[in-house]
Amino acid sequence: MGEATADAPYWSQDQAALAASLGSVPLGLTSDAAAAELALVGPNSVEDTVHLNALRLLLRQFESPLVLILAFAAAISLVLQQWVDAGIILAIVMGSSLLSFYQEYRASTAVEELKKRLALTCRVVRDGAEQQVSVSTIVPGDLILLSAGNLIPADGVVIDAADFLVTEASMTGESFPVEKRPGTIRPDAPITERTNSVFLGASVRSGTAKVLAVNTGRRTEFGAIAARLRARQPETDFARGVRQFGYLLIRVMIVIVLFVLTVNLLLDRPVVESLLFAVALAVGLSPELLPAIISVTLSAGARAMSKRGVIVRRLDAIENLGSMDILCTDKTGTLTEGTIVLSDVQDAAGRPSEKVRRLAFLNAAFETGIKNPLDAAIVAAGKGAGLTTSGLIKIDEIPYDFMRRRLTIVLAEGAAPTQHLFVTKGAFSNVLDICTSVDRNGVDVPLDAKARAELETLFKASGAEGFRVLAVATRRVAIEADYDRDDEREMTFCGFLVFYDPPKADAKRTIHDLNRLGIRIKVISGDNRYVTAHLAEAVGLDAKSMLTGEKLATLKDEALWHLAPRTDLFVEIDPQQKERIVRALQRTGHSLGYLGDGINDAPALHAADVGISVEEAVDVARESADIILLSRDLDVLRTGVEDGRQTFANTLKYISITTSANFGNMISMALATPLLPFLPLAAKQILLNNFLSDVPSIAISSDNVDPERVLRPQRWNIKDIRKFMVLFGLISSVFDLLTFGVLLLVFHANEATFQTAWFMISLLTELAVVLVLRTHKPAFRSKPSQLLLWSTVAVVVATFAIPFLGGSTSVFGFVPLSTAQLAAIVVIVLGYILATEMAKAWYFKFENST
Repeated sequence: MGEATADAPYWSQDQAALAASLGSVPLGLTSDAAAAELALVGPNSVEDTVHLNALRLLLRQFESPLVLILAFAAAISLVLQQWVDAGIILAIVMGSSLLSFYQEYRASTAVEELKKRLALTCRVVRDGAEQQVSVSTIVPGDLILLSAGNLIPADGVVIDAADFLVTEASMTGESFPVEKRPGTIRPDAPITERTNSVFLGASVRSGTAKVLAVNTGRRTEFGAIAARLRARQPETDFARGVRQFGYLLIRVMIVIVLFVLTVNLLLDRPVVESLLFAVALAVGLSPELLPAIISVTLSAGARAMSKRGVIVRRLDAIENLGSMDILCTDKTGTLTEGTIVLSDVQDAAGRPSEKVRRLAFLNAAFETGIKNPLDAAIVAAGKGAGLTTSGLIKIDEIPYDFMRRRLTIVLAEGAAPTQHLFVTKGAFSNVLDICTSVDRNGVDVPLDAKARAELETLFKASGAEGFRVLAVATRRVAIEADYDRDDEREMTFCGFLVFYDPPKADAKRTIHDLNRLGIRIKVISGDNRYVTAHLAEAVGLDAKSMLTGEKLATLKDEALWHLAPRTDLFVEIDPQQKERIVRALQRTGHSLGYLGDGINDAPALHAADVGISVEEAVDVARESADIILLSRDLDVLRTGVEDGRQTFANTLKYISITTSANFGNMISMALATPLLPFLPLAAKQILLNNFLSDVPSIAISSDNVDPERVLRPQRWNIKDIRKFMVLFGLISSVFDLLTFGVLLLVFHANEATFQTAWFMISLLTELAVVLVLRTHKPAFRSKPSQLLLWSTVAVVVATFAIPFLGGSTSVFGFVPLSTAQLAAIVVIVLGYILATEMAKAWYFKFENST
């Protein structure tokens, strides 16, 4: 078993012989044979399958450059037999790494569980019966059953097909669907001419097929070029911000470290001590928990969102969801109830018609293409009226596509042995275009301008009342061997199908809530202008702010860039125009979300800043989306947006607060180094300070976020972070210099007393600033999370206790402080808190006014 090994390629082989070489039989593989083959060829994936491994994750914690710098410092200490210093450095490395590992392991486990929830499945024939299995378990020899909307899970040959159209742009670059049929193709045929073959990564546009899997995973055409196709995803705003932030830190770190090291050497201080101090200074400036904080915060956000019915497929999409200021969506199921009912069936004069009901029932009952709620409503109503398909044989189907917007079923009737019956159903204007006559009381009369105007009046009247209207036409034709879309001509217009899908009771309120969050709703619909305008009025959108697909097609890109942001309703839109609308809105500076669930939504979902789909969407839409809603409800999306903004806010809290505090401390040490006769802090004291301040920082992911922070879209701004870091860092440095003056001029502190006192002040101000700067409000008016509050309190207690612990005196060089010195520390910290509060009020007032 495995890949076909004959000299001839599989697409040119006889299908029976090919199936036999793969161990397949007409009833499919047995479960045992499939399991054995899976063990032999491996999972059906072009990616490296790396299972969550605790040891691998633990080792990854030691790959950080900061950890490697510390390990280098420890090695120097060991070589010089400075056992205590080496032990302290290694203990801090292990402590930070284990803390980071624990949080990331929990986060990774949660993300893996969410991924399992969204794993793709497909239908196969095994043990003689149809089964639903995970795509990753498909093996060569499997019989795969495909229908519209499915992603093709393997390379294989078509055994049986009915109007089977496949979009394989990912392989061939051809954007139009191609029809696939059984047969054999010459061995040297290029991929574009293998009309009997399907390929992993393509998607089914319409029809159904049974396919024999030949190659899976990396042995597929897609897998063969996967290294090239798996080019890195476009960098998101969030990832770009992290990268730019890293560059900023590196520049600052290099300047400060080189300055301090040079000064120490010029002052003839010990080289090793100076080197260790410079290394500790570099580590102290860096928010070394940033990767863990980002991972923990985003995964915590993903877990919280999953409980509210929002599943995150890609973690950094949470930031994009939070920054979204426009949401494009269809109306069915999001603004409407999605429970479509066939409320009326009319003839061409607008009267009830059982003939039209029967024709519509036959069209919907025999259709094998894209499943949709309109057909389900027609079939349900027909069965309720006692209609059946007995006495009729389906000959052919001309499948629906999004350009023709109609579908035709060809039937054989026993009463007409020399003719076939065409039954066409579709959008009113598209059906009317292929009609040359109209049914008037059973008599075909020419479809002249007057008759056409009368039909359009009936259509508009129903649409203006909020009804969705399809048209039905028919024609009898001489028997032919095959039919295609060119045969849809000279038909007779029979009547109308009138559907009703009421607006959701809470749609108006939800749209208002989204507007309050700074998100504007834009409806992109293939439906007609009258129905969409009626719905828009019902849910609070501007029905006059409308652009039709016909008008859009005439616009140049520059004109669309101007019109799109001011338009609420895009109606009668074809699939190609959806992506164009998305890109036009992005071009004008908007962060865009797109909610879609159909085959024709995939390009727009890819193009949007955050693609959103629903759990019951077709495969190709789900795989194109970043966010999956378990319920087709905009209110669920609203909670997801709020969660996304809270998650992003907490991530930026850690980055902004930690870097400003660390920056201030490092500037202070750089300034103090040439002025003091000793180092302001020993390397091991800097590392201990950094470690203790990190303990409550990890709890920022659980922190409460002020309601005001989620009222508007948030985007990463490296300039704002730099201004924040410099302003509040310098305030910290001012109080550090004040501390130096008090210690030297008032208390005449020696080296041990100075280092102990400044260690305490440095750590206490870092802890205090987290509670002060975590909110834009006065600190006492915004309640932190319990975890953040009590972990901060615990470290504050430890800070005051450390100088009085005997072990810390000998190991870290601390000494007990007098009551006066402790009082001075408290006063300085309180002064710092007050100054920071005042600066914060000014800063955010200035920021909000610009």
